[in-house]
Order: sequence, then C-alpha cells, then structure tokens
Amino acid sequence: MLIASAIVPIRAGPQDTPRIGFIDAVKYKVQGTVVRPRDKDLALYDRVIARIGKGENYYAVVAQEHRRSDYPLRPGLAVRLPTLAYFAMWLGDPGKGADVFVPGEMALAVILVLAAIWAWWRRFGEEPGAEKERRIATALIFFGMSLAVNRYFFVLHELWAGTLLALALGLHRPGRKYLAAIVVAGLALAIREHVLPFILLMAAMAGWRRDWKEAAAWSVPVVLFGIGLAWHLHLVAQQVRPSDVVGPSWLAMRGLSGFLSNVVLFSNLRFVPHFIAGPIVIACLLGWAGWKSELGSTLTLLYSGYAFAFAFVGRPDNFYWGAVIAPPLFAGLAFVPMALKGLWRAAR
Repeated sequence: MLIASAIVPIRAGPQDTPRIGFIDAVKYKVQGTVVRPRDKDLALYDRVIARIGKGENYYAVVAQEHRRSDYPLRPGLAVRLPTLAYFAMWLGDPGKGADVFVPGEMALAVILVLAAIWAWWRRFGEEPGAEKERRIATALIFFGMSLAVNRYFFVLHELWAGTLLALALGLHRPGRKYLAAIVVAGLALAIREHVLPFILLMAAMAGWRRDWKEAAAWSVPVVLFGIGLAWHLHLVAQQVRPSDVVGPSWLAMRGLSGFLSNVVLFSNLRFVPHFIAGPIVIACLLGWAGWKSELGSTLTLLYSGYAFAFAFVGRPDNFYWGAVIAPPLFAGLAFVPMALKGLWRAAR
C-alpha cells in the first residue's frame, strides 16, 4: 500500500480558478490589497448567503444560483442542506467572500478547534497505551484541524462538518459519556450528509459492545436526519424545471487515487510532494490499526470505510469531501512505532 500510494496520481478535477501554492497563499494573506481568486463553488455559496440575508427564500435562491452557474438541480442531493447558509447569515457573514472578515465565524471556528484539541488531549490521556504518544498525537490533531480556521473556506460545508466530527470523536466515551458527542455529530450531519456513515458506525460499535442504550441514542439523529432530508428533497423538487441540468454520476471508480486525492488535496498535506503525501496517509491508517484500543478500532473502521467509499464514489472535482474525515486522521502517525513493534513481535 505504501508503494502504491507513492505511485498513483493525486489530482483534482479541472477548475476555472487558478491554483496557488504555499508562497502565493502567504502573499495573499500579507498583501491586504490582493484578493485571492474565488472558486466557483464558493462564490455560489457567497451569493446564496448574501441573498437569504436580505430575506429571500433559500430554495428559490439556490435554484436560481445553480442555474446561473450551470450547476445541476437533479438529483436533489446536488443541492446542499440550508443549515450552514443560515448559520453563516446569523453569524454576520454578508456573503461577499473571503476578502470580508467575519468575526463571528472566525470566533466560532477557533472555539471549535480549541474544544476539539482539548477533547482529544483528554481522551488520549484516558485511552490505554496512549500515555507516551499523547503529546505528539494531540499536536498532530492540531495539524489536521488547522485548516478549519482558514476563512477562505468558511462557506464550505465539508469543512465545518469535519471539524464537528473531530470534536464528537474527542468527546465520545464508549458506554459512559456519549450524549454530547451525539449532539455535535448530529449538527455535523445537519450540515453535510457525508457524516452519516460515521454515525452509523458509532451505532454499530455500540451494538457490538451490546450497549443497546447507546446504540439507540446514536439512532436518533439518523431518524431525524432521514425526516429532514426527505423534506429538503421535497422542497428542492418544487424548484426543478424540465430544462434543469442533471448532474453526472458520482460513481467515478477512482480507486486508491480517489481516497488519497480527497485527503491530501484538502488537508495540509497539499503542500507536500505527492509521492510523500500518499504514503503518509497510509502510514496514518497503519498507526490507527496498530493501536489495540476502542479508539484505535473505531478509527481504523472509520477510515477504512471512507477509503473504500471514496475509491468508488466521488468525481475528481469532489476532492473537498476529504475535509469530512481528514482532521483526526494524522494522529495515527503517533502510533506507527507501536504498530511496527507489534508487527515485528508477531513476525518473530
């Protein structure tokens, strides 16, 4: 897997917005007069937020903006849930893009990142076998989550969903403390439906432990989400015209390249040469798999499941889906020495 991950291509789909490297990114931050070019997807969300802030109906606005950008309205899942747009509006985002600083959004992002780091620090301290790796593992959590305070991506649903998912994992204590984790994960699910496999996994893990109370608790946001999604699709369908664009299939069959591209291109590994970044992601999986604990097993199943899904589903231009799972992934590097020792002992 390490060799394959260094060879397979890591790439996104064709984009109209010019790509920028690390040096250009720093330049855009330092030079206040220079505005970074806005991605087409993000510009659409900017306009939607601006218009609902003036009192317009979300579904009417999003249908008009999708047509304006030649984006599909069919299937209904091509239209994002309205949760994040209204949160952005309430936090004071005028919908003018990353060149406008919104204190409310930045404050919320910083609070969520700090809360997640604190929650993971505590959880690493309670998990068996993590005492020695606690500092480096928490530092790697920060490495994975630092992108969440990049205001250029604040209108991106996957960014907030991934941050909340990371916080939910840090707060979770199997069989003891899970209500806060369920609430946070439910909010993430209300922002992006890609969080659903995570919640289903948590319910399944509780059922595997025969903790039927926790399994039932994790099922509550799934039921509520099903009702909300059905209503969302109904409202989208009311806006659809026969002439509206039908989106291409998400079944892209990209294989290992799909998983690696999603994680690398929407994390801080995007600045690392691809033949190095790919093996780093696989090493993270090895670290989680080599740690024999409840958390290690959960993260191994979580990332293996999403890796399998991204190998089949998601076009190259959907690479930002990786933001949903990337933040806690890199902590697996802290447990690679443990995994290698275990493999060596088993081999002997």
